[in-house]
Amino acid sequence: MELSTLDIMKILPHRYPFLLVDRIVELEVGIRAVGIKNVTFNEPFFQGHFPGHPIMPGVLIIEALAQVGGVTAALAEEGADEKVTYFVGIDKARFRRPVVPGDVLRLEMDIINCRRGIYCFQGKAFVGQKLVAEAELKATFAPRQPS
Repeated sequence: MELSTLDIMKILPHRYPFLLVDRIVELEVGIRAVGIKNVTFNEPFFQGHFPGHPIMPGVLIIEALAQVGGVTAALAEEGADEKVTYFVGIDKARFRRPVVPGDVLRLEMDIINCRRGIYCFQGKAFVGQKLVAEAELKATFAPRQPS
């Protein structure tokens, strides 16, 4: 199953400039998702990170991975429409090489398990065949507070 940006926006609350996934190219609901982020020079973070030597911040690569995981978890979670997702942990994060304008970031997220409502993911980010970042991420769903 593939999802477009518009499909992703129906699942995740993120919007520009913080929606960091352009499309989902593989999806096994509750098991695995693979997303794509086209990294362009127009990204707002490149203005300050770093002028003359643009590099995508590692925390945003982790956030992009989390958003891909959020798609598959939200589709598996009963009543996700009335819930908000909370990032509750990042472990074993490693950054292997810089991500620069023009790169196509492939974001792979596998659900390792879900215990007591906490989803554990193994995430890997690639440019081409090269691993650029990896981490274990944890997230949970909580009831949305009335506005």
